[in-house]
Amino acid sequence: MRTLVLGVTFALSSLLMSCSSKIEDYADTSPRFALEEYFDGELTAHGMVQDRSGKVLRRFTVAMVGTWQGNKGTLEEDFVYDDGEQQRRVWHIEKSADGHYSGTASDVVVPAQGQAKGFALNWRYTLAVPVDGKIWNIDFNDWMYQLDERRVLNRADMTKWGFKVGEVTLWIERVNGEGEGVKL
Repeated sequence: MRTLVLGVTFALSSLLMSCSSKIEDYADTSPRFALEEYFDGELTAHGMVQDRSGKVLRRFTVAMVGTWQGNKGTLEEDFVYDDGEQQRRVWHIEKSADGHYSGTASDVVVPAQGQAKGFALNWRYTLAVPVDGKIWNIDFNDWMYQLDERRVLNRADMTKWGFKVGEVTLWIERVNGEGEGVKL
């Protein structure tokens, strides 16, 4: 019986993964998303975390500052959640000669790896996430879509042992000279 359950689980997982989009699907789109250009300077973001059923668990804002020197960048993220919790993550990002990106942060268990094509960027990593007093290693499949020169929509599926446990949606805007995000 256990072999049957594992076989069905593997078959369903394979079917779902074959239906997912690939970064190459966006190769001929614009604007061209260059992580090192977009995440250079001040940004602000608004987002939410949902469970696997779609219920919103948390909402948050993020103040970001990105700096780049050559092919290496730092992205400082300061989160404030709707319950008042604050969190800081500092990404260290590197762009390789072939255009792929890698990134690490203190709570990133498996470094981010990915690339951009057209207006999209996809990268995957494992993040140590506190859940009910314990730390869970959650896999993130993170997609960013540059809508225009000032705005990016970020959507990340979160999985544990291959099963979806939630998702994060984030609206990111470059900050203008007066310190406020661009209004729609």
